[in-house]
Amino acid sequence: MDDEAQMRGRVYGADYDDPDPGPQPGHDYRELCAGPLDGLLLDVTGWDGEQLADGAALLTEIGAYGPGGRAHYEPSDDDPQRWDWRGDTP
Repeated sequence: MDDEAQMRGRVYGADYDDPDPGPQPGHDYRELCAGPLDGLLLDVTGWDGEQLADGAALLTEIGAYGPGGRAHYEPSDDDPQRWDWRGDTP
């Protein structure tokens, strides 16, 4: 992900009415691609290599299972800075 795209992004977990929902200086982010969280940035600051390789199951109310469901994202085969959606679980 280029710097310009990252600066435009909204960070996963930011409140909908947050006046500055974008990335913060000194943090490391991954772009979420496809699925219910498409286009959001995930703050992975402080994650180790194993955690980054595993991806994440992120809580979302807008996935297939509604409130309490999770959207699963893993690093893209083409670009580890982008994480692809792998499906939803309850």
